[in-house]
Amino acid sequence: MALNKMAIFRLPSIDSLLLSSTPMRILYVLFFVLFSGTMLQTHAQTIGRITGVVRDKNTQEPIIGVTVSLEETTLAAATDAQGRYRLDNIPTGSYNLKASYLGYEPVTRYNVPVTSGNALTLNLDLTPGQNRLEEVNITVDRSIRVATVETPLSVQSLSSEEIKSNPGGNFDISRVIQTLPGVAGAGSTGAGFRNDIVIRGGGPSENVFFLDGIEIPVINHFSTQGSSGGPQGILNVSFIEDVTLSTSAFDARYDNALSSVFQFRQRDGNPDRLQGNLRLSATELAGTLEGPLAPRTTFLASARRSYLRLLFKAIDLPIRPNYWDFQYKVTHQLNSKTTLTALGIGAIDEFSFATPKESSPEKEYALRSNPLINQWNYTVGFSLKRSLENGVVQVSLSRNVFENRLDRFEDAQYGDESRRLLKSRSQERENKLRVDVNQFLGGWKFSYGALGQYVSYDNRFFSQLRQEVKDANGNVVQPRETIAFDTDLSFLRYGLYGQASRSFLEDKLSLSLGVRSDMNSFTTRGNNPLETLSPRLSGSYSLTDRWKLNASVGTYYRLPIYTVLGYKDAAGRYANQDSEYIRSTHYVAGLEFLPTTANRITVEGFYKKYSQYPVSVRDGVSLANQGIEFGAIGNEDVVSLGKGRAYGAEFFFQQKLTRGLYGLFSYTLVRSEFTGLDQDNYVASAWDNRHLVSGLLGWQFGKNWELGGKYRFAGGAPYTPFDLEASQRNYASLGTGLLDYDRLNTQRLRSFNQLDVRLDKKWNFRRTTLDLYVDVQNVLRFKGPSLPQYTFQRTAENTGFATTDGQPLRPDGSNGIPLLLDEDDVTFLPTIGFVLEF
Repeated sequence: MALNKMAIFRLPSIDSLLLSSTPMRILYVLFFVLFSGTMLQTHAQTIGRITGVVRDKNTQEPIIGVTVSLEETTLAAATDAQGRYRLDNIPTGSYNLKASYLGYEPVTRYNVPVTSGNALTLNLDLTPGQNRLEEVNITVDRSIRVATVETPLSVQSLSSEEIKSNPGGNFDISRVIQTLPGVAGAGSTGAGFRNDIVIRGGGPSENVFFLDGIEIPVINHFSTQGSSGGPQGILNVSFIEDVTLSTSAFDARYDNALSSVFQFRQRDGNPDRLQGNLRLSATELAGTLEGPLAPRTTFLASARRSYLRLLFKAIDLPIRPNYWDFQYKVTHQLNSKTTLTALGIGAIDEFSFATPKESSPEKEYALRSNPLINQWNYTVGFSLKRSLENGVVQVSLSRNVFENRLDRFEDAQYGDESRRLLKSRSQERENKLRVDVNQFLGGWKFSYGALGQYVSYDNRFFSQLRQEVKDANGNVVQPRETIAFDTDLSFLRYGLYGQASRSFLEDKLSLSLGVRSDMNSFTTRGNNPLETLSPRLSGSYSLTDRWKLNASVGTYYRLPIYTVLGYKDAAGRYANQDSEYIRSTHYVAGLEFLPTTANRITVEGFYKKYSQYPVSVRDGVSLANQGIEFGAIGNEDVVSLGKGRAYGAEFFFQQKLTRGLYGLFSYTLVRSEFTGLDQDNYVASAWDNRHLVSGLLGWQFGKNWELGGKYRFAGGAPYTPFDLEASQRNYASLGTGLLDYDRLNTQRLRSFNQLDVRLDKKWNFRRTTLDLYVDVQNVLRFKGPSLPQYTFQRTAENTGFATTDGQPLRPDGSNGIPLLLDEDDVTFLPTIGFVLEF
């Protein structure tokens, strides 16, 4: 196998640079403000309001006469002719809200916050009861169960309040998700401040994200093109009603998912009055506004501005990120059966580097070798949802665009084209039309629909893989190797699906059978529907009201990423047009137990089998190992020969808010292995952490105080060592080391573990609420693992490279002094902020 020629861009750890007495002094001041500020709180009782609409989950029609109540209080209301309820004069605090109606399963929403600043809009869906009407009074409340007939297992759900109060989450949904079973964050793979989501041993490019039924390809700032990660999430948590994560048994309506499907459901704006919130943290300033636009129209709108560039400069960090993001939702009720929704989300990102004042000469030079990143993206869409006599239909039209600009020069000599190492000017555009229909006939549920999209992708790409090296006689011993091409690609993607579900044996047994096929007009065999025919079968059997046995098997496909499809060889030919869809087959079985109405325990075993994964022709390595590098992956010749397998078991315990306490605990045992060009040699993937542990515990106590803690552990992730000979030969021009893929993932990082703590205090005034919080990441100051960096020793004056003979560094680096920088440092991140509701 040939030695690796591609440089990997790795950012240095920011951990040690945050160790300063300044954050601690700020914490002392904040605690003084927290305790002294209680004297300013109003002595009059403060009240809030909850309003919303209750609908039939199957048809989305409003339900009249539903009783909506707050547990452990006498407060209750019934829905009117439009299905709307309204609870007024509620003493501020946190409650469990319950909705019940004859013939429907009762629903409980846990940990519902009531404040005086913002009225809460909370819509509820009720599922027709599985029992006879005369038995409905003794029906067990299964609200904590989030599974459906189509996806009876491998599914978790988080409410907006669970996201907002998550310790170390910093209102970032991508970070909060990392506490769920089977999920590993990038911190466990040596990229600690990124939001890459690794599910059950699959790479971060294997996940898909849907916002109110519309796909959003980018959910993170500074996203890696061809993957999904980045250091900061884009979604505004103030918009979110809940998040559902499916890690297997995917509903047939979702395409392109190999490891997970995220469904983000947004709430509606307040229909009664204008209100909003202002959020300030250590990293950003965000504002949200909502209210009525017309009697049947509401809106939500937000803007967020990062001041990380100023902050990081002040505390002498090497990275200089800067971003804006925007989000909106407008909902218009055309009539009692039809709702029109318009939504949009977008971001502008700039990422650069600077040299810290306190830095070694070697780190300083390594920083200058990182690329400059400029990106922008948006998704806009319209969704029309209409209730049918026995179901509901949703038609969605959307457009998303992602532009990625990368520049890298030798020794940061920006503008000198003779020293350019990387240039990419890339843009992805998708225009999508999606139709989804759900119908209920004679005890059966039928789902079917279609997807059509027009894709355009262009890329002007240049990368120097290695420099020319000559011997002492001037003979070329290593030719210069570059990649350069221009792409302007357009094609169609389309797909069909259908799914049928029903319960049997007096509703004890539920079965669901689905199938879909996805096609495209670009790849060689892309128009053959049999190539991606993906059946899936799931079943669930209720042993008792509280015990349920679940299982599923399914095959799923994903089109290779656009950077792969758009790659051109030296002859100007699309080299990867013969690529196949990536295939993954899941086998999952599990047991679910509901000890009480607020507790849930699940145990699952899973096996995922991969085939047709793209493998780099140059390096012989599966692209399944890539995804946490800044910039882009792909842009190279591949063959669809890779195989893989990921398998393991999960345990999960969850307690919703009860007597002021809530929490969860999960443990995952996982193995992840993939092959390269050698299809018989399975090698541990970059996501093979083996052991994943997470725990969360929160306590709401008197006078609106809340304390929470979160712990995460991950076994050491594999990594690939440097090819020392090739790295020394090319470092003078590339400024980075080259990996030796003959020893792919033969070494492991130290294990990752982190404890985060958060303390909140709320003050409710007559029409406003102030939430002041302290969030401290890595309280125990554990050293986080990070990938090593290859560099050459610099002179003490940092005027050049130190050499073995005292002469200038030779082009082939033969007289350089190689160093491997160990970046394992302590991350201690105190965050101070507030949320003002008005």
